[in-house]
Amino acid sequence: MYSWEGIAEFVAVAETESFTAASRQLNISTAQVSRQISALEKRLSTKLFYRTTRKVSITEAGGIYYQHCRQLLDGLGEAERVLTQLQNTPKGRLRLTAPTSFGESKIAPMLNDFSLLYPELEIECLFTNQKIDLVDSGFDLAIRLGKLDDSSMMAKRLASRRLFVCASPTYLSNHGEPHLLTELEQHNCLQGTLQFWRFQENGQEHNIKIHGSLNFNSGPALVDAALKGLGLVQLPDYYVQEHLDSHQLIPLLKNYQPDDEGIWALYPQNRYVSPKVRMLIDYMSTHLAM
Repeated sequence: MYSWEGIAEFVAVAETESFTAASRQLNISTAQVSRQISALEKRLSTKLFYRTTRKVSITEAGGIYYQHCRQLLDGLGEAERVLTQLQNTPKGRLRLTAPTSFGESKIAPMLNDFSLLYPELEIECLFTNQKIDLVDSGFDLAIRLGKLDDSSMMAKRLASRRLFVCASPTYLSNHGEPHLLTELEQHNCLQGTLQFWRFQENGQEHNIKIHGSLNFNSGPALVDAALKGLGLVQLPDYYVQEHLDSHQLIPLLKNYQPDDEGIWALYPQNRYVSPKVRMLIDYMSTHLAM
């Protein structure tokens, strides 16, 4: 089996014609350079340098050996440069999955911007509300919302989301404003993918079953219904914040607002996270937090 031991020292001495200069170049002691060269000559059964008190010169055999060693070190340096470039420039295929509405409204624009930054990256994103097994399905990454199930996956919190119960001024003028959780049963609570709404009271979480005349598995559809005065909705901030700011929707039951929930990136529990996955996670973490 071939050994790299002593090669760097040999090349440095051959190029500087000095053990002392080679030691400075490699940031090691002159004695260590000398020991490595002697060990290399012993292993090769070949004299590589002529040494005098005034000069170090390479032998004919050493010159031939140097040409090959120089190519090896150049190749090693190129390999390291390629790896560094790969780490800084994502390439290849990256597969991820994200919830449909959130993915379409928030994740897709970020992926498009990320693709503009790294055009050599091929991105495939599946928008679905089903929880897919990442390993079995060959996905690198998943975006998940809210509380996480127990999992063998690694998780990084990208940002937070806040749930709001809100309604339009028109609805409230016609039906009044609820002030207690028990009053929700008197209102048209527009239903999403869950049959209950989440609240917090005195530090305790409460899930309140709701009823309404409309049921959509789409955040934008629920927002549209609320804006048209059809009922109350409970939705994350990224759906309703701009309408709350413009007073098109009014926040309700603020004393019962639950704690902020997480927006998560999940990925398989490996010892090594590929640069493209790591860079995308960092990119989403930065831009979702804006």
